[in-house]
Amino acid sequence: MALARKIAYNVVFNSALKVTSTVFIALLSIRLITGYLGQEGFGEYATVLAFFAFFGAIGDLGLATLTAREIAKPGVDEAEFFGKVAALRVLASGAIICIAPAVLFFFHYAPHVKGGIFLVVIALLFAQFSTLLNGIFQKRLAMDRIAMVEFIGKIIQFALIYTAVSLDLGFLAIVSAVLGTMFFNASIALLLSRRFIRFRFSFDRPFWRRFMRDAWPLGLTALITFAYFKLDTIILSLLQPAADVGIYNVAYKVMENLIFFPAMLVGLILPLLSRAHQTNPEEFREIAEKTAKVFIAIVLPIIIGTLFLSPGIISIVSGSGFEASAEVLRILIFSLAGIFFGHYFNMLILVGNAQKKLLKALGAIAFVNVSMNIFLIREFSYFGAAISSAVTEGLVVIVSGWIAYKSLGFFPKPDRLPRIFISAAAMAGVLALSSHLPFVVGLLLAGTTYLLLLWMTRAVTSAEVMSVFSTKEEVAGPAPDSLPSA
Repeated sequence: MALARKIAYNVVFNSALKVTSTVFIALLSIRLITGYLGQEGFGEYATVLAFFAFFGAIGDLGLATLTAREIAKPGVDEAEFFGKVAALRVLASGAIICIAPAVLFFFHYAPHVKGGIFLVVIALLFAQFSTLLNGIFQKRLAMDRIAMVEFIGKIIQFALIYTAVSLDLGFLAIVSAVLGTMFFNASIALLLSRRFIRFRFSFDRPFWRRFMRDAWPLGLTALITFAYFKLDTIILSLLQPAADVGIYNVAYKVMENLIFFPAMLVGLILPLLSRAHQTNPEEFREIAEKTAKVFIAIVLPIIIGTLFLSPGIISIVSGSGFEASAEVLRILIFSLAGIFFGHYFNMLILVGNAQKKLLKALGAIAFVNVSMNIFLIREFSYFGAAISSAVTEGLVVIVSGWIAYKSLGFFPKPDRLPRIFISAAAMAGVLALSSHLPFVVGLLLAGTTYLLLLWMTRAVTSAEVMSVFSTKEEVAGPAPDSLPSA
């Protein structure tokens, strides 16, 4: 299968599974949990997941991202390299499990909340190992396998949550579903990876020291990113009632379930962009600019649709009792736009190996974010957290875009943007005129209008999307025997 078609298949397949798992499984799970636990209980559940992210950021160390980049290089002994990094990954995750109880001692949460946090810290061992394994599949453009594993994992998690709710097993049983899902994902990913490489855990301290010299900026970036991405929930849980945490996180979960898309696209494009940067500057520029245009074409309808349809979205996700989350979602959706382009510019920075330049700027942004959160949450509760999130993601885009420009001498200038804006404006008009119609009807009319105008104006063509994931020779149609191996 040609490389371009292989990646396009991965994008479509992964997107279909992610959308299905998000719309029909993840959000349905939230509906079950919010109905069972209520505002306060869901707030405690969200606090547990925030600590899952907190300890994950501490133990990230940049291992997965750097491994995906390094094993894609020609001449690397992949099995030996991966075995050494995998051993480091397990040791780091084990250390987090050991220090977590000491950290929790300083927080005055209820015992069942602390118990839930410790359960997800154990789950983190499996989650981070599974993420590390993804690099093996990324290299071979086989992320469809991982997407299927995660999809089945979502089904298992929903079944566990449904059982806990049906049998009234309580808070910790619902949290345990996270542990069960992460264990399943890691086990199956490890089993599937053995088709490509068979590695053994290898303890090599000199290698670890050399590897960490390159990885630590990425790990520190993950920790700083957590500070402006999930610390708001922890601060909210310390300064406001658990019910406020629940209202905020119903809206946040809607946004969070859309974050997979930029991360997935970046994961697929990064190896090609990195190769083009080293071998063909013109191709690098072409892929980068078309990727930016695709991101814009995706972000605009998401923002517009959410601004008009947020009450209906919240009603579907959580039912009654969380109506205030609709206004929070209207603010948070701008954070999602920032996350899209933060991913984009971070991809460029990683390709240019300029990640160290990002650290000081992100550290300053994290300090601003924490300060804003403390002040705004005290004054405005969940609205303050949402405003802080949107402002912070905007700052990240500005700073990372500037660093990418200074490091690579490149800033994207996508073509035909007015056609995309016209299509988005027409979509907004349809939503405004169909406000009296049922939620699904208005959504389908608006979405169809947008896609139809994109196609009619040729704002984004299928050939362009395909060319993002291919070399120029492949787009031109080389002979089959000259195609790169997948």
